[in-house]
Amino acid sequence: MSLAGREFEAITAGGVFSPDHVDAGTRVLLDTAPPPPPAGDLLDLGCGWGPVALTLALSSAEATVWAVDVNERALELTRRNAAELGLTGVNAVPPDGVPNGVAFSAIWSNPPIRIGKAELHALLSRWLPRLAPDGHAWLVVQKNLGADSLHRWLDTEFAPELSVTRAGSSKGFRVLDVHRRP
Repeated sequence: MSLAGREFEAITAGGVFSPDHVDAGTRVLLDTAPPPPPAGDLLDLGCGWGPVALTLALSSAEATVWAVDVNERALELTRRNAAELGLTGVNAVPPDGVPNGVAFSAIWSNPPIRIGKAELHALLSRWLPRLAPDGHAWLVVQKNLGADSLHRWLDTEFAPELSVTRAGSSKGFRVLDVHRRP
């Protein structure tokens, strides 16, 4: 498997999203979002076995990467993959494992759309307000699973503090850039 230009043998397992490869949406996110900030706190929301968190850590060696998931198996796989790559700045934790005062320089996520609209909105309402003043959240959502309606909801729910733009579209996915308004 290749992440951030580095080949390695990922440890994956059933019961975790996309257990045998980097899924198409995550690949679109990784190929579309600009490089993450070189330092600061970075969040992978819904980390699965860790492809986004590992990419963030490989790309930003001075950053602290928070890999968040509700699935303990996913967190353990992320920890093991980070250790395999020698990445010490990855913290794979459940949502309550991130200290309340942490503000994120970047959030990258292929959010769990299938958990339902109310749960997804609650998830994003919890984490997006924690963007640092110059931070960006990069979200990838499949067009036929509601990318455009999510874009409209984000625009309405977080106005006027946050702005949402479509940063790209590829292979049936939209990449949304959520950032603080100046």
